[in-house]
Amino acid sequence: MVFPERFSNLPEYAFPRLRKLLDVHAPGGPVVHMTIGEPRHPFPAWVGDVIADTLEGIGRYPANDGTPELQIAIAAWIARRYGVSVRADAQVLPLNGTREGLFNACLALCPETKRGQKPIVLMPNPFYQVYAVAALAVGAEPVYVPATAATGDLPDYASLSPEILDRVAIAYLCSPANPQGAVADAGWWRDLIALAERHDFQIFADECYSELYRDMPPPGALEIADQMGAHPERVVIFHSLSKRSNMPGLRSGFAAGGADSIARLKQLRNYAGAPLPLPLQAVATRAWGDEDHVEQNRALYRTKYAIADAILGDVPGYIPPQAGFFLWLPVADGEGAALKLWRETGVRVLPGAYLARAVDGVTPGADRLRVAMVAPEEEMRDGLTRLRSCLYGE
Repeated sequence: MVFPERFSNLPEYAFPRLRKLLDVHAPGGPVVHMTIGEPRHPFPAWVGDVIADTLEGIGRYPANDGTPELQIAIAAWIARRYGVSVRADAQVLPLNGTREGLFNACLALCPETKRGQKPIVLMPNPFYQVYAVAALAVGAEPVYVPATAATGDLPDYASLSPEILDRVAIAYLCSPANPQGAVADAGWWRDLIALAERHDFQIFADECYSELYRDMPPPGALEIADQMGAHPERVVIFHSLSKRSNMPGLRSGFAAGGADSIARLKQLRNYAGAPLPLPLQAVATRAWGDEDHVEQNRALYRTKYAIADAILGDVPGYIPPQAGFFLWLPVADGEGAALKLWRETGVRVLPGAYLARAVDGVTPGADRLRVAMVAPEEEMRDGLTRLRSCLYGE
């Protein structure tokens, strides 16, 4: 049997790798899980009723493009949130989880060549791992651009050479950033969009954490592109109900952008898509139209930001996250610190290097831990208190 080589250089995925590191050792105390970004706040109470009321939809194939009601709800949310008018039937595509969209958009929209050469896909380093596998799947060259404290925890794409930038087909950007919690402000987005206009590449804006923030809502890429009068296909945004609405098991998100880009995504989905079951589309329709549960969720995270700041605020190098629900903590060695913490306290966190790639012998995040603030408040407080005592002293 001959297998393809295109994914042969992928490192082991973060969580199996973590299990190999930790699970051969007994935990040093009651286990607190702070690794995966799986929200554990309550989802809205009405979810079960909506599913029950639409259960007959299980007996029908769902439309690949999503129900008209869901398309309209998403377009209305984009208009309320960002002040951008999009056509519900042509510029919005409901997704079976945002990861599907982030992967398939690269398949549907990355050209085979750029200026006669192998195309490049830019991504921050560290990053959400689907970006890299999408680039490899289409035969593009992934270029990992450091997103560290030195660059404000966002990638400095403008620092790349013109020769590199002219080959770029797609640039991924996560804001609020996973894992750092940094937010691209309006000026940052304007600079990136202007760069993309000059070198003619698309921006895939992963905005899944956009509704979890301290004070002001983060600006969106589509919002800034619209204000600038950028090419209508320049930006594709990706959003999710997993974080916003505490429904990671719903597997519901959307992509939105120019009509030509969305049409190509729809074409691919017609052949290889997995649309959301109709009862779950009904839940998503209601969720995008309801902000009360989102504000309640945001209030819980604001309390958690305050707890983290109180426990860790005087740790040298601690940077309070602007948004999202991750802490990106400084340590001497991420793997060593994660193992020490597990063996001595039972608190389980993720070494930052597991979310990054080594470039020229340097792995951004090797000296960091990613800590997910998703547990109930008192459990999270206990986990951070144990972490503080173990790794930084009282």
